[in-house]
Amino acid sequence: MKRVLVSDNLSARGIEILRAAEGIEVDVNTGLKPEELQEVIGGYDALVIRSGTKVTAQVLARADNLRVIGRAGMGVDNVDVPEATKRGIVVMNTPGGNSVTTAEHALALIMSLVRNIPQANMSMKQGKWEKKRFQGHELCGKTLGVIGLGNIGSIVADRAQGLKMKVVGYDPYLSQERAAELGVELSDLDGLYERADIITVHVPLLDETRNLIGREAFARMKDGVYLVCAARGGIVDEEALLEALESGKVAGAALDVFREEPPGLTPLVAHDRVVCTPHLGASTVEAQEAVAIQVAEQIVDYLQRGIIRNAVNVPSVPAEILNQMAPYLDLARSLGRLQAQLGVEGLKTVELQYSGRMAEGRTGLLTAAALEGLLAVSVGERVNLVNAPVLARERGIRVSETTAKNGEDYTAMMRLGVDTAHGRFSLAGAIFGRREPRLVEIDGIPIEAIPQGHLLVFWNYDRPGLVGSIGTTLGRHQINIGQMQFGREAPGGRAVTVVNVDTEVPPEVLEELRGLPNVVSVTSARL
Repeated sequence: MKRVLVSDNLSARGIEILRAAEGIEVDVNTGLKPEELQEVIGGYDALVIRSGTKVTAQVLARADNLRVIGRAGMGVDNVDVPEATKRGIVVMNTPGGNSVTTAEHALALIMSLVRNIPQANMSMKQGKWEKKRFQGHELCGKTLGVIGLGNIGSIVADRAQGLKMKVVGYDPYLSQERAAELGVELSDLDGLYERADIITVHVPLLDETRNLIGREAFARMKDGVYLVCAARGGIVDEEALLEALESGKVAGAALDVFREEPPGLTPLVAHDRVVCTPHLGASTVEAQEAVAIQVAEQIVDYLQRGIIRNAVNVPSVPAEILNQMAPYLDLARSLGRLQAQLGVEGLKTVELQYSGRMAEGRTGLLTAAALEGLLAVSVGERVNLVNAPVLARERGIRVSETTAKNGEDYTAMMRLGVDTAHGRFSLAGAIFGRREPRLVEIDGIPIEAIPQGHLLVFWNYDRPGLVGSIGTTLGRHQINIGQMQFGREAPGGRAVTVVNVDTEVPPEVLEELRGLPNVVSVTSARL
């Protein structure tokens, strides 16, 4: 039974989906203090949150069984993603589920800001009629600068054009072709600052975007600019914004997010040319139900079938593609596990080569699977697709991958090469048919073995009588042979023998096998 903790308020429909899933038990426990969350998190396989729960390194240190964190919403700045990744925990969000709602809120802030609607409303409630004081501006014909043209920024740009605004955008990841489809003129930040009458921000909070809108940015903006931020607190330098408001550089600002939430009655919040809302960007009935349904379905898919969708720290794989990739992933893990047991002392580099069908598409996921198998035997902690690349990097292991359309003798093939303190070693595997993994090469010697279960890998010389001596020794100890496969460099020369056995071979039997004539070494492996 998999256990799921929902620690923030989640739409009832999302809870229903989780509780209806077979093999999943759900606890809803909102408002937990950090120390309380640390106490209980160890008993759960999944955690579902919104923006309230802070998943810190201290929480993750106690999350011994946690496999996945699902954020009902887009931003994951309340999760220590690097620490989760290191611990092999998938972090998912729900992009798109609240994009329309957040974009509409940004537009509402823009309209409220340039027409002084909140201030005029408060004045009326005080019994005043200050028509001249609250004269505003039209949006028609104004230039809107959109920083970040992802899901939300693109919607804002589209709606703004419906208001007959000119839209200039900045997004280093957006192509000119996509910008043309959106009807947006791409610009660098300096050009956007120089031209925009109103600027709206729609980027995630990252190290490179923290305080992105600061003193230098304000200095480059037009006098009397309006600024809107419904993205993440910390992107706008709040002290610099207050200075720009006081100087008149910024005519007005509208903020839905703050560096600290709730911010309290700060001078910025109290400023009469600042419109504030308490992080309402995604707060509509429709959006909250949409993200709740989405995160619940993603959690169920992952816990029941291992399907990863909308993860921020591992490649997401749709169900149909995961099904197609399953034999490739199994082969990659098996090669990694086998090499780990054959020897990786002083591991320096790992090289992955993919050809044929295995070179088509998601080789990064295959590389992660090979590293998972390679490290799981020796690292001594949970290793999976999420954290295997991180663990390799932390250990100073250089990882590279290459691809080739030509599949050599196979339609789908991969090679795993390692450089260790004892030299260079390699394995190769292929998929027979569409789903049958095979070990097809050991250190350059061709072979055809099934990489599963208990294996004995012999380095030996190709001499008469070897097969009989191995079979006799194993038979005397009641160890049944499933398969025995051979490969050699040349007749009578160096050779490799792979034996599939039904049970683990005891150490004393291994010693006896090592003492057989023409046997150089024997390694027992379990895949």
